[in-house]
Order: sequence, then C-alpha cells, then structure tokens
Amino acid sequence: MVNRRALTGLLTAEAISITGSRMSLVALPWLVLGATGSPILTGVVAAIETTPYVASGVLGAPLIDRIGARRASIIADALSFMAMGAIPFLYHLGISVLAPLVFLVGAFRGISDLSKKVLLPMAVEQTAMQLSRATALYDGISRFSALAGGPAAGALIAWLDAPAVILVDAVSFALCAAVVAGTVRSRRPSGQTDTPTAGAPAATNGEAREGYVVALRRGLQYLRQDRLILSVVIMMFAINLFDNAALSVYIPMWAKGTVGSPIALGLCSGAFALGAMVGNVGIIALAERVPRYATLTVGLLVGGAPRFLSLGLSDSVVFVVVIMFAAGIGFAAINPVIAVVMYERIPVQLQARVFGVATAAAFAGMPLGSLLGGLSVQSTGFTTSLVLTGVLCFAATLTPVLARRTWRQMNIVPQPTAVSSRPAVPDT
Repeated sequence: MVNRRALTGLLTAEAISITGSRMSLVALPWLVLGATGSPILTGVVAAIETTPYVASGVLGAPLIDRIGARRASIIADALSFMAMGAIPFLYHLGISVLAPLVFLVGAFRGISDLSKKVLLPMAVEQTAMQLSRATALYDGISRFSALAGGPAAGALIAWLDAPAVILVDAVSFALCAAVVAGTVRSRRPSGQTDTPTAGAPAATNGEAREGYVVALRRGLQYLRQDRLILSVVIMMFAINLFDNAALSVYIPMWAKGTVGSPIALGLCSGAFALGAMVGNVGIIALAERVPRYATLTVGLLVGGAPRFLSLGLSDSVVFVVVIMFAAGIGFAAINPVIAVVMYERIPVQLQARVFGVATAAAFAGMPLGSLLGGLSVQSTGFTTSLVLTGVLCFAATLTPVLARRTWRQMNIVPQPTAVSSRPAVPDT
C-alpha cells in the first residue's frame, strides 16, 4: 500500500528546519554584534554552535540507535525549541549565559538533522518513489530552503529585530517536532518481532544492549572496511575544504580586487545557487535513468576546478558567472548520488553512526578551507593561489577516474544483508 504521509512530513520538517537554521545563521551574529560590538565574540559564538553540531553527529549516533531515530528527532527538536527560545529573553545577561544556550542548540540540532537522514529510507519504502529520486528531492528542498532562509532573515530583522527572528527559528523547531510526531509512525520491518521506534535497531541477539563505546567502534570499523564509503567521506572533506575557500576568501577577494564591486559577489553566489537548483530539477526527473558513477564523476569535474581557474585567469564577470552557473549544475548531482549509495550500502543499524562521521568530516573541511585559502593568498599571491587550488581540486575530483575500480561499485545495488562489521558489498 502506497503511503506518502511519512515522506511528505519528513520533507516538510526538513524545509522548516533548514529555513529556520539559515535565518538564525544571519540573526544570531547580528544579535551578538549589536549586543557586544565585538567581531571576535561574534565569531566565537558562531564556533560555539558549529562545534557541538559536528560532534553530536558522531557522539550522538549510538543514542539515536538506542532510542530510535523518530523519537530522537522529536526530542532533539523540542529541546532545541526551549534552548533557542530562551536566547531572545536571556542574551542581555551576557556571553556567559548566551554561550551555553548556543552550545545546546548546536548539539540538539546535530542530533535532529542526523535523525531525519536516518528516517528517510523508511519513509521512502512506504511510497512508490525510488530512493534515488527521493534523495534528490530531499537535497533540492534543503537547497531551496537554505536559499530562502537568508533573505527572509534579513527582511525580518529590518522589519522587526534580531531577537524576534531568533524566536521565529525557535518556533520552527517546535513545528518540526510536531510534524514528525504527527506524520512519521513506527512500524515493524518484515522478519522482526519488535522494534522500539522507526530507525531503531531490532532488539535481537542482545544487539540493542551493546555499550556506547562498542556502538561507536562498530560504526568506525564499518567505515574503515568499506573502501567506497571511506573514499566518499574523504571526497566530501576535500570538496567542502575547496568550496569554503572559494566562498569565504577567493570570490570576495576577486569581486573586490579584480572587479571592484560587491555586485559581482552577489552575481557569483546567485549564479551558483541557480545552477544548483536547475541541476537538482534535472536529477529529480532523471534520477532513475542516469548512471551514478558517470554522473558523480562529471559533476565533480565540472563543479570543482573550473571555478578556481576562471577566478584566477579572468576578470570578466559574465564569463565567471557562466562558470559558476555550470558548477552549480555539476554539484547538484553529487549529494543525491552519494546519499543513495550510502543508504544502500550501510546497514540500517549503522547508518546513524556512519552518517554522523561523514557529516563531521564534511564540516571539518570548512574552517580548514577558509584558513588555508587565506594563508595561500598571503604567501603565494592571489592568482597563483587560485591556479594552485584549481590544480589541487582537479587532482582530487579526478580520484573517481583513477580509482574507478572502487568508485564504480556505486553502480551496484547491493542485496539486503544482515548487519555485520563488514561492507554490504565486498571490495574487490
């Protein structure tokens, strides 16, 4: 029987969550800067939220497995509502009160986001939709919500103020909890006698009683032994490193130094976002027909090195904007392909743990990219730095071609297997 209720609810919750998070990403620094006047404290508060978000994805995964992804998502969103909702009323007491609240929001949001990823395959199983199309739709909704959240926050801050926008984000957490609670239902997978909640492991062979450290170790052991998934995680780290270097250092410097106009910065960001949206629509329409390995490889090559080389070798706004648009289209294919491969290969009982590590690795590349981008420009010069980064990015994105024996395994749809510490599809 086709039932789209859970998938619709999960996609709705994701849209609300991402929109609210992007709004707070604008409003919270504005609030701190207005209250303290310190750019250093503004950066510190942002780091205080990001760090537990990354850590909770790894450290909270065994907890998600223990209590179930549905329950973890609802509880984490409810706690986020309380922590975020307290900020507009208590921030004036100083950084000693604000910092712990922001820390809690980051930690709870990390658990909530990971729980929703774990719930997605279960929700898709109840529909007639292919998992590849569902992951593309999930990624598209995330991209659109992120794109809409920033401008919405700016308009609301101008109309109301930053505390009010943060309160709106707090309400969005409550809405997410209500949507998941009302639409996603626990159900028994075939062949199991009991499962506590959707996304939780079955209580068989004593597995549900495994210790916290053992649970973490099993997830890391699986990741280490599955060569394809490990390669994907390393690639995600590299892509985020290069991407953040471009966003935080290279594109702003190109717009200011080469073009001399902030309008160029907005055009580059907008062209990339528009390209990603167009590419995502194409992936949703063709998800079941395009070969995964070829799609991912072409997407990486188109979306990676050309951006840096165009910035380093051209001062034409039109040319660079066209390259950014093409890069957005290329990158639109990456997340859906990676997601569906990970869902298919990783046993459900280990998905929270492995996805948590993957998220932590992806986020780890972001601050490192900003740091290395700035140091590179300072030590080698702008043009040289961009060309060098372009060459390194090309080398990284060429990995699926050079190691195609491993990467071509993503075209293989593995048969369901029992959970073990070994990969679902053996590496050959």
